[in-house]
Amino acid sequence: MTYQQIILIIYVAYLVFMSLVTFFLFLKDKGMAKKNNSEVRIKEKTLLSSVVFGGAVGGFIGRIVAHHKTNKGYFSFTIYISLLLQACVLVLFILLAFGVLK
Repeated sequence: MTYQQIILIIYVAYLVFMSLVTFFLFLKDKGMAKKNNSEVRIKEKTLLSSVVFGGAVGGFIGRIVAHHKTNKGYFSFTIYISLLLQACVLVLFILLAFGVLK
């Protein structure tokens, strides 16, 4: 196994972990919003940070499943740009791991 393949595995594991965390953050915040419990709500900055730092897939799915923050344009923009960037990095690591790029 080459070091590029190890980096790919680590990156995929990181994306999966961050996506799961982000998904559950969206679900938790929606639950708190329904209960009108504003003192323990998750900050928008925290939600967006988790999206940007690897959890774009989880944020995308969590937003759909929980119907949370769907009217916020900046959430859509941040999630879509993060999805695009994380997918580009993933494709780059795949190409490097399988020797297409050197």
